[in-house]
Amino acid sequence: MNNSKQEVTTSSAPTVVIRPSRGWIPINLRELWAYRELLYFLTWRDIKVRYKQTLLGFAWAVIQPFSMMIVFTLFFGTLAKIPSEGIPYPLFNYTALLPWTLFAEGISRSSNSLIGSVNLVQKVYFPRLIMPLAGILSPVVDFAIAFVILIGLMLYYGYPPTVNLLWLPGTSQRNASPLQGSTRRAPQHM
Repeated sequence: MNNSKQEVTTSSAPTVVIRPSRGWIPINLRELWAYRELLYFLTWRDIKVRYKQTLLGFAWAVIQPFSMMIVFTLFFGTLAKIPSEGIPYPLFNYTALLPWTLFAEGISRSSNSLIGSVNLVQKVYFPRLIMPLAGILSPVVDFAIAFVILIGLMLYYGYPPTVNLLWLPGTSQRNASPLQGSTRRAPQHM
């Protein structure tokens, strides 16, 4: 019997093996920075899809918190008589609804981001944190549009904007930061 050795030829391209890590995964900022264009395009895709699918377009970003403001003012201000510390109730509600709307939309979109893009996640390697980040960044456009309306409401009710108004976007970002950490790992069954 002839014992012959088989030669195995390998290609010149390096092989990358991706394995799930155990425990908490530190955020790799260099990797996120390397894939920043992907984050930009995924965020832009979400924004375009959102506004192309609605009849009202960008007006929906104003109508949604404005209609909630009217309902809250009617029920909590007029019927329940909950005090607003002397601030006009529509302004009081609208100011509170802006960060809440951003937080709620961010939770909704970031939690569904990996499931909604499962084909992309399974076929191409990129940092999985990009998907929830894109889900969080797309509602920021709604927030910015509604923020302009807030400034108009403040002027209408005689409350000129001050430097303290600059805390609202920072507060909203702080509220959204748990969303970034909640979806750090891709599900194991993929």
